[in-house]
Formats: sequence, structure tokens, C-alpha cells
Amino acid sequence: MLEAAMIWNEPNNKSHWDPELDPDWSLFAETAIAAGQAIAAEAPHLPRVLGGISPIDPNFIQNMAGKGVLDHVDVVAVHGFPLDWNLWQIQEWPAQIDMIRAVTDLPIWVTEVGVSTFGAEEVQVWGLGRTAELLTGKVPRIHWYSLYDLPRSWGATTRHKEAEGSSYYRHFYMGLLREDGSPKPSLEAFGQYTPEMGICQWFHYEDPRLDEAVAWLKRLGVRHLRTGISWADSFRPNALAWFDRQMEALADFEVTLTYCFTPEHRGIAPHHTSPPQVKEEFADFCAAMTRRYMRQSGVSTSGNKMAVGSGSQW
Repeated sequence: MLEAAMIWNEPNNKSHWDPELDPDWSLFAETAIAAGQAIAAEAPHLPRVLGGISPIDPNFIQNMAGKGVLDHVDVVAVHGFPLDWNLWQIQEWPAQIDMIRAVTDLPIWVTEVGVSTFGAEEVQVWGLGRTAELLTGKVPRIHWYSLYDLPRSWGATTRHKEAEGSSYYRHFYMGLLREDGSPKPSLEAFGQYTPEMGICQWFHYEDPRLDEAVAWLKRLGVRHLRTGISWADSFRPNALAWFDRQMEALADFEVTLTYCFTPEHRGIAPHHTSPPQVKEEFADFCAAMTRRYMRQSGVSTSGNKMAVGSGSQW
């Protein structure tokens, strides 16, 4: 069932929100507020999570507070990868959390943390154990990223691809399972840290790994799962059928559902990182998906308080 709704993913990361189109994040703030209001109108008791920030930046949180965003979310989330991408060391995790805690009273979740096997699989085993040691009990939710390696043929969701060098290729080695589905050494170790530690696993449109992933998650004792539903994917053929299949398969988990990615034809620029032309369209999408999957979970909502915009497919 739905545990929380997350508004966007890494909004302060240029791979997910275009800073050239929105240099002070005013457009993002307007979009997030509209989404937060829409979700609350459908499910007033469902926690709303500000999309996990990466890098961890208290100035961004203060910016969002100043623009009123934190009045429309219930949790702030952070993402950290100190052994792969961040300019701080893994033992600094508690200090990174405290840095955000100093600028907001909202609960802090770690909705992506991981270690790649780009250099060596043994590094991931060590990093998993050290992460669990540093974060368990420090924050209410920890989602390890991820269950599966990203298939090379799919490509990572970044703006500059191979031009990023090894930073790009690390995206393909973050899983506990290899691309072919075989276990890495860290898989068995991960089971020691559930259910306190959850998983973040993004499922692509009509992802063939879905059923196998569910079986692995249950075998590992995972209770809390973070995944996403793409606004951009909602314009694909049979999108609702895929969304329903995904959410039905995940019904036994406590799901933090992330809403993000702008359809090319609905953005200021034709790219998934673009601010939407009309922020209410993204809010309508968030409302419709929240309403649909809260009801599918058998959880009552407050009813259809948020009108669906004209021409909406929902």
C-alpha cells in the first residue's frame, strides 16, 4: 500500500531539473506546492515527501522553506553516495543528516543510499554494512539503491551520458543483483539489515524484471520500497495498464511513490528535466495517481476535492 507520495526526484540535481530554465528554483517551488496541495486534497493523511536532494544541501532546503514549499510537505529526503559521487566520506553520514536537521524541523528520510561495484564487489559489501551502522536509528527511513544493476542497453537518466566519464558508468553497477539477475556478494548481507533498511528500485515502463524483483524483495524481508510513476510515461500507449500492474505487484510493500519527469510536449523545453508549461497539469497527475492507488490499497481518501484539468486523460 502507499506509505508516502514523493514530489519529484533530486530537484537540485541538473540531471533531473534544469537549472538553466529555473535558476533560483522558483518554478520548481510553484510546481511542488501545487503537487503538495493536490495530494493533500486526495489523501490528507498520506505523508508528502520533498524529492530526495542530491547533493545534500541545506541552502536548497532553506530556499524551499523561503518559497513556502516546506509548508506543503511532511518529510524532506536526502540521497547520498559518498563512495561514488559525493565529495565527502562515508563516516560523515551523521553530520550530513545533522546539517539538514539544523535548517528544518521536518522528519528526514534517506530515500537513496548506495555503493557501486564499479571498482570491486567487495567495496559494496563493506559500504552496505558501514551505511547500516551509521544510519540505522538515525533516520526513520533508509532506502538502499538499488536491487538491480541498470541494464547497459537502457541508459542512465543523466543529461550528458558518456561525457561524464566514470561517473556515468557507475550508474550501471549499483544493484545487489547483476544485470543478468545473478546475486552479488552484498545480496546475502543485505538480508541482515531488513526490515529496518528498505530498497529503492525504479521500474521502467513495462519492466520485465517486475515479478522477479518482487520475489527477491520478499525473500530479503524488505518491507519499505521506494519506486516511481513517471508523468512522461503516462502518455505512452496503455500507460494505466502498466501502472496498475506495477502497483498491484507491489501491494504487499509499504511504497513511497515518486511522481516526476516532465513529458517532452508538456515542458517549457522538450526534455524530462524541464519545468512544466502548466504546473497544475503535474498536480493533476499527482492527484489522480494518489487517488487511484490509495483506493487500490483499500485506504479511504477524502474524495475528489481536486478538479481534474480540462483535457486531462485521467
